[in-house]
Parts: sequence; C-alpha cells; structure tokens
Amino acid sequence: MKRLVALVLLFSLLVTPTALAAPKKIAVKPMQLLTSVGSPAEVSGVVVSGKNLIVYGVESLKAYVRAIDTTGNELWKLNLDALPASIATFAAVDSLGDIWIAGSSPLVADVLPPSNPAVPVNPDNAITPPSNLIPNLQVLTVWKVSAAGVLLATYTLPTSFVVLPTFIAVDKTGASIVGVIAGEKINAGFLVNLDLNGGFSNLLQIGSLSTTAEVVVRHANGSFTVTGASAETLATKKLAGVVDGIIVKISKTLKITTVVRSSIAKGKRIWSSASTTLLLGGEVVAAGKSEIAVTKFASSFAPTWTYRFPGSGQVQTIGSTQLLYLSTGAVSQLNWNPKVATPLLLTFDSKGAIVAADSVPNGQSAVIGALNSKELGILVITLNAESVSIYLRATR
Repeated sequence: MKRLVALVLLFSLLVTPTALAAPKKIAVKPMQLLTSVGSPAEVSGVVVSGKNLIVYGVESLKAYVRAIDTTGNELWKLNLDALPASIATFAAVDSLGDIWIAGSSPLVADVLPPSNPAVPVNPDNAITPPSNLIPNLQVLTVWKVSAAGVLLATYTLPTSFVVLPTFIAVDKTGASIVGVIAGEKINAGFLVNLDLNGGFSNLLQIGSLSTTAEVVVRHANGSFTVTGASAETLATKKLAGVVDGIIVKISKTLKITTVVRSSIAKGKRIWSSASTTLLLGGEVVAAGKSEIAVTKFASSFAPTWTYRFPGSGQVQTIGSTQLLYLSTGAVSQLNWNPKVATPLLLTFDSKGAIVAADSVPNGQSAVIGALNSKELGILVITLNAESVSIYLRATR
C-alpha cells in the first residue's frame, strides 16, 4: 500500500501544470538590412554570384544587369540589348558563376520576320494567331553574362506571339525557360529548353486560353516539373475551382505525362514557387479569405505535409525547409500577429514542423524573392514604394 501511495505521489509531481502547458511559442527574429538595390520600377530581381549581388531589370526601356557588393557599391553594369523595349524578367546563376538572364525583345522593324518562327508543340490543339500587342515583344531572349560583367552570348528565339518568361532554371547540361505566351485569342504557358551551344528545343505550349507557367524544375533523368495555374481543361483534367494550381510533369521529349490540379471548389489557387525538392508555395483565395499555402510533395506528387497561413501576394520557397511570404495574420506556432502586412520567413524541419521564423521591419509591402547563398547566407528581397531592399537572416 505504501508503495502504491508513493507511486501516486511521484506521478502527481511529474504531471504538473508546467509539464502539461502548451509548448512555448517560437520568437520571430528580425532580419538585418544588407543594402538597397534600386527602385521597384527598375528592378526585376536579384541573384548572387560568389559574394556579389547581381541586380537585373529594365531601365530606360532597356534590359540591364549590374553587380554590387554587399555595401551597395557598384562593381559593373551592362546594358543587355541595344534595342528599345527589351525586358529582363528572371535570372539564374550556374555552377561557374555565370549569370543566365531570361527576357523578351521586339522583332527588329527593318528585318523581315523569320520564315519559320517558333510554333509551339500544342497538345490541346489551341489556335495561336499572330499577336498585334504593343510593344511587340515576340523574341524570347536569353543573355549569358560572366561574373565579371562580360556578355558571353545572346540567344534568341523569334516567335509569332508576345512572350513573357517568368523563370529560368540552369544546370550543367543547359537551361529551361517557362512563362506565358499571349495574343488576341491565346493566354497559355510554355516550356522551352536551351542547350549549352545555344540551340533551342521546340516550344511546348501548356493550355490555350487561361494558363500560366510560373516555375520549372529540371530533373536528373531529363524530365521536367512545371507549376503554375489554369482555369481550363489540361490533358483531360478538368477545372475544379475558379482557378486551379497545377503541377505538370513533362517528359524528356517534351510530352505532358501528368497533370495534378488543386481541388478548391469556387476558389483560386496558384503555385507560384517551387524548389528543386518540390516544396511548393502559392496564394489561395476562397470564401472571401486570402491565404498562403505551402506543401512539400514527394516525387510522385503525393503531399507529405502542408500548411495555410494568413497572407497574400508573391511567395518564395527555398530547398525543403523555407517559405517567404507576406504575412497578414497570426501563426499559431509563433509569437506573431502583425498589425500590418509584413514579410515573414519560416523554417521547417524534415517533418514539416516550424522550427524558426524571421521577419523584416514594417514598411516592406511585398516580397520579390529569397535565396540561399553559400557565401552570404539566406537573403530576402523585398520592396516598398521607394526601393528594393535585401535583408540577411541572422546566423543561428
């Protein structure tokens, strides 16, 4: 009997209010301002080559790229195209530090249009009429620039429609570009590949009237995963909501093999970010509420974990563990409830638990991107009405 009483007393000491209390919420740490890189009207994005920040965009109606150090001092600047109205929309850096910049240029007025302009491989049999949109950005253009600011090559693909690249992925065998093609009766996504000798593949059209391709992931077996959004039937997969987030698997031979759609009835979703490990992020609008969704997918496209947070706008995923978005409300795991929309960087563990959080100061109204630099660490790019700024995550 005495032994039983002792065990009861021991158990009562172990099961105290402290032991049963809710887990302590994670504190959100402030990020450090590294430098500002220009105005929102002129900056499309930022990448890193070595220890230098590579800024690209459009200035005086021309695409440009420039390098600055972490204090903001300009190291070099290069105008990418002598033609007016060229744009630079996305960039990536290869293993050698060279910068690949995707954009668009107009057809030259005094040169006859190509006799065989790029015609998309069109699995949905959509009609692609010539575009009369102004400016006439009908040339998909990729500029390759060295880390020292030397223009190494310019690769062009004239098309019969306006073309807007949204993403370029580069590895040791070449590059893949996705984006949107547009005309009077077409608004579709596309995928095209570029080899190291400057040769373009056929341009694969994805959708016909209401589809966007936002990100492409290149896989070691030569296949591709494209994410984006669609409000039309794709590869016999019908629309489930108002706009569905889409994940499209494409073979090495540029054949669509799998389409996975979101299934939010009367809602909108777009997968606007995807990492090479298939950590996807994007905005969800349903029942009058705007949220940010993040989901880790397996290679089979089966979800392994997922979250939704109050937020809106552009998002960025990094690797398997991080999400940057514009937070508009509380996150239950954090000591966090912003009064105004604030960029927030979440870090997850391998099972999807939130293990850390970082934010930038109030006043940054949108996110542009985030990246993990071996030399500099984790960088977050945000903007307000006056400038584009880069913040550095504190070392842990």
